[in-house]
Amino acid sequence: MSTKTLIPEKLKKQQLRREKEIAKWEKEKARPKRNLYFVYLVFIITLIYATDEIASQIGTLMKTEIANDLFSSFGESSVGLLDILSLLVVPFQAVGLLYRPLADRWGRKKFLIINTFGMSFAMLVIFLSNNLFLYFVGACFVQFFIPHDMHVVYIMESSPSKHRARVYSSIKFVANMSVMLVPLLRRLLMAEASEWRNVYFIPAIVGVVTTFIALLTARETDSFIESRLNYLRMSDDEREALKAEKNTESSQGGLIPALKFAVKHKQLRWLYITSALANLGFIGTINYQVILSYGYAGNFVENGLFAALGEEVMNAVSVGPVTTALFMFPVGCSVAQVIMGFISDSKGRKAAAITTAVNCLLAFLAFSIGARMAWNPYVVGFLCGAFIGSYYSTNDVLIMMIGESSPTNLRSSTMSAQFIVTAIGVAVSYAISLPLITLLGNSVTGVVSFALLVPGFIAAFFALVRKTADTKGVDIDTVTGSEWD
Repeated sequence: MSTKTLIPEKLKKQQLRREKEIAKWEKEKARPKRNLYFVYLVFIITLIYATDEIASQIGTLMKTEIANDLFSSFGESSVGLLDILSLLVVPFQAVGLLYRPLADRWGRKKFLIINTFGMSFAMLVIFLSNNLFLYFVGACFVQFFIPHDMHVVYIMESSPSKHRARVYSSIKFVANMSVMLVPLLRRLLMAEASEWRNVYFIPAIVGVVTTFIALLTARETDSFIESRLNYLRMSDDEREALKAEKNTESSQGGLIPALKFAVKHKQLRWLYITSALANLGFIGTINYQVILSYGYAGNFVENGLFAALGEEVMNAVSVGPVTTALFMFPVGCSVAQVIMGFISDSKGRKAAAITTAVNCLLAFLAFSIGARMAWNPYVVGFLCGAFIGSYYSTNDVLIMMIGESSPTNLRSSTMSAQFIVTAIGVAVSYAISLPLITLLGNSVTGVVSFALLVPGFIAAFFALVRKTADTKGVDIDTVTGSEWD
């Protein structure tokens, strides 16, 4: 068979595949939405978001116990060594960035299911781990799936534009409250600090059940279906012309097209830069439990309850005030998240980001001082949650602005590519903090974290205010990204 015969045959197969895919998405589009579909979609996404929040926070909520167990012979340097180990997970996060943009080509639902199951499976691996290697494997799976955040894309594409932030913050309020399961399980399943693995089991099982609920009840988002059908219905000449022009605006996802698109458009370019600056203080978000533990431990030693910092005092802190404080941690997170949503929809995204950044710094000071002064654990736990909730609320606003500044065919990709530039801020945070904490000991974690948080937020504040436009009320079905050029 000649080459001339093969080319038309190949084109014919491509056309048949397109027609088959068009028929599939037309069928999905024609599926009737049951009464109150949006209500139970919110319920499903809330369950998935809860799984994501628990998978994200559970390791940090027990960081002192994990570090002291895995690196028991290194004493005061254990947390720094665990942070160094976490750097080895970075390649898996990088692979995850290549995986996330596939949702702009294959659909949102597939990845919603895969990610939820992946996070749950990762927690199960850590529960079963009996050595450092298996713990590392589980941690790699967690870090691969967590950044994908397909449930966030679902919320953005399924919510009314004028209530988008409120719906998002309300869902996250419940998801954050679900993190209360972790201190509850600590109280029930951790008679000793070394039994931290037991806490992973129930969240893992709940996540697996949630996966099957989503598989049976969720449907593809209308925004994706329309965008994909528009692309598939383009003629071959139109598609080839776009390829020849390297037109990223019509690309169906991908990190490189997303990055090119962001560089080309002022709004996204500066939102990326702002995200990188805001994450200079990232190290504080993975060490808040350490700050709690060593704050209370230092107070115990100063007041003569123990002779010196050691295994005995850290075990007493773990099963005592720290576990008590962590019961109020989710409440603080949830309250901070709701504040973000209502300010964002009423006053604008930028006003919300600035408010949450200020709240973050104030809450950090209050909870770290409170732990050192041995304030009531419930109060300290609430303030600690307010710090974390406000920090991630700031980042959530920026991620929402990125999604609202991107066309549907590139939305998941631009939100994924944002992690590449954010990684610059995270890398600086690690590069400065790890040597200091490893050399000086776990007790300096709070001072180091705050010293990075302040300049990062100040720089991000100026970039956000001066270089970006608010995206409140943007129609994400029609936005092109060029509106602010």
